[in-house]
Amino acid sequence: MAMAISFTYWDECVDAKDMEEMWNQPEVKKEWIAAGETQGQRVHLSRDPDGQTYLTQTEMRAVAEIITRRHFHSQIDPDMICAIAELGSDRQPLTMRYDKKTKLTTIGIMQIAPKTAEWLVRECNLALYPVEEDPDILYRPFVSVYFGAAYLKWLSNIDNIKRTEEYIVRAYKGGTKKATHKSTLPYWQRYLSVKESFPSRKHSDGPTPTQAPHAPASSTPAAVPYSCANLYWDSRVSSEDMELMWNNPEVSKEWKRSKETRGQVRFSHDKEKKPYLSRIELKAAAEIIISKYFSTRGIKPVILCALAEIISMRYVDGIEGQPGIMGIDYSTAFWLYAEVGNRAYRVDYEKDLTKPFVSLYFGAAYLAWLSEYKGRERSLQFIVQAYLSGPKNAKEELGHMWLKFEQILSSYETTITIN
Repeated sequence: MAMAISFTYWDECVDAKDMEEMWNQPEVKKEWIAAGETQGQRVHLSRDPDGQTYLTQTEMRAVAEIITRRHFHSQIDPDMICAIAELGSDRQPLTMRYDKKTKLTTIGIMQIAPKTAEWLVRECNLALYPVEEDPDILYRPFVSVYFGAAYLKWLSNIDNIKRTEEYIVRAYKGGTKKATHKSTLPYWQRYLSVKESFPSRKHSDGPTPTQAPHAPASSTPAAVPYSCANLYWDSRVSSEDMELMWNNPEVSKEWKRSKETRGQVRFSHDKEKKPYLSRIELKAAAEIIISKYFSTRGIKPVILCALAEIISMRYVDGIEGQPGIMGIDYSTAFWLYAEVGNRAYRVDYEKDLTKPFVSLYFGAAYLAWLSEYKGRERSLQFIVQAYLSGPKNAKEELGHMWLKFEQILSSYETTITIN
């Protein structure tokens, strides 16, 4: 549950010093610029399919690192903070929850109770933020992470005993009295799973990945220009899926006419060298995804194709800050993977969503989820409009986006062939 406070921009919930620090983080700057943000102007906060504000994983990691470095001499593990935020609030800063058993309200990205924050101010002599006068500041990401980190630090050495990570995490969830109680064990297990699967925690000795929506990144060596090296299907698609594409008669005919060879199939590209899928390629890939993974869910391949036309104009990298052919952002894809159980394709990094089959798979998975949104069987009109504008903004009636969708759909329902 989220309260009435509404943040649209980072600048509404972060002071100028912290905004400058965020821009100084290379991965954050890269992500924001890729999303069309400009330094010196207000930066938009991301929103999930239900319209709720959230921090991308890149942003969350940056806030955790800034706070721990600035105030705690890096004694608190940013990984721990990120995993707890993922579990507690899904990185949504305006989250508020009330526990009927404890009669305690927790708020913000780190789910800190105002009473806990006030106690930390007194116990640990924390005077940085006036939480006693204004508890609502706990909805601000930097403030919430600050108090979350302070609480973790206190728990790590309670009673002058150096505590284990398990003790700290379970005590954070249930209090010190339940740190070893069976009731907090499931939370600890979920924490380990999230910490392991969270992309920012992988390959720590390798290049820093880009995890957030709106920032496709190259998977090729840095020495090779992205626009050149990624104009090949084979650089974005598994050998198994490529074989299925070659087995499609219309695709095979199209590729042979273009003098493509196995292992070196070029994407079509526009004058700016931006790769895109032909309609024949898109339809074939959509048919493969639906037949292999969603054949019982009532989703037609042409629905994916029509949505791809609207969302990305079939550009492989997506357009206007929406990654990939289907415009599925990283947080939605990771949620579909980790929570809903759609695991035919891994999605470890933002750049994975610029792979056509991966984007189509998670696009289809999202359509399947929307088709039974809140336990109700939904009409195609609702599903399409919910996909394009979020389920809370969709209506079970015709809209202009639906009419546009119908037009495109009719063109795909006519068999596409090569003469």
